[in-house]
Amino acid sequence: MLTTFALTLTALVLFYLAVSVKVVRQGYQYTIERFGRFTEVARPGLNFYPAFFYAVGRKINMMEQVVDIPGQEIITKDNAMVSVDGVVFFQVLDAAKAAYEVSELYVAIMQLATTNLRTVMGSMDLDETLSKRDEINARLLSVVDHATNAWGIKITRVELKDIRPPADIVNAMGRQMKAEREKRANILDAEGARAAEILRAEGEKQGQILQAEGRREAAFRDAEAREREAEAEAKATQMVSDAISAGNPQALNYFIAQKYTEAVSQFATSPNAKTILFPVEATQLIGTLGGIGALAREALGGDNAPTPPAPAPRRGPFGQSQG
Repeated sequence: MLTTFALTLTALVLFYLAVSVKVVRQGYQYTIERFGRFTEVARPGLNFYPAFFYAVGRKINMMEQVVDIPGQEIITKDNAMVSVDGVVFFQVLDAAKAAYEVSELYVAIMQLATTNLRTVMGSMDLDETLSKRDEINARLLSVVDHATNAWGIKITRVELKDIRPPADIVNAMGRQMKAEREKRANILDAEGARAAEILRAEGEKQGQILQAEGRREAAFRDAEAREREAEAEAKATQMVSDAISAGNPQALNYFIAQKYTEAVSQFATSPNAKTILFPVEATQLIGTLGGIGALAREALGGDNAPTPPAPAPRRGPFGQSQG
């Protein structure tokens, strides 16, 4: 009998100890209540709280969690209807506040995010809601995080998953985008044509400038050549004049032979002359060339050179001598 009682008592004690031991998993915290009143928070690990006196109130997940914002229709500032959904990331920092300061924590966060999402997007135009998603996320994060401070949680991130305008607005936006792109393409084409015309005009201007400079350089060189030729002609004429003044008739013969040769060359190069008749004898031209040779020898210092023979008299058609 005593043995049975002892065994029973031992079993009850073991059962009581087992019930009193609380094992808290990593990432969780339990609120401990004494006769229904919160006393402390049990940390991860092995905890002992006497049964029947202490009980676990709430098991709070301390890891970062996510709450879906269900899709909803929102009217923007310019009366456009858009469908929006998103997610809210949060983490519990104070298990006691999360357990006792708010009822249905997940529902409260979802409702708070939904109402503030309507407020934020309702104050913006459609174009702003589509292009300023980061700004919407930041404003929602600030508002929701400030409102949930009393609940012992931290809103770490708010993200809009999708913003869906109506189909007719999407089509209008597509046409607007196409018109804008065509406008930019036309502007670029016009700017390209303008730049090409400017470059072409600049090229023509530069070409004309270079041609004018070339003509000026050519005229300058031609004038310089004529000047040098005139100087040489004047020098030669002066030399001939000096020789004639000195009593040398060969210089005059040289001058006459030069002009004679130039005149003959002009006759030969005339495009209208096919046949040319010269009423002169070959001996007269040879005599003239001889005079030129004598003049050259005298100019080179050959004073002792023999005087060339006089040219043979020219005879007329009746055998009479002519000058």
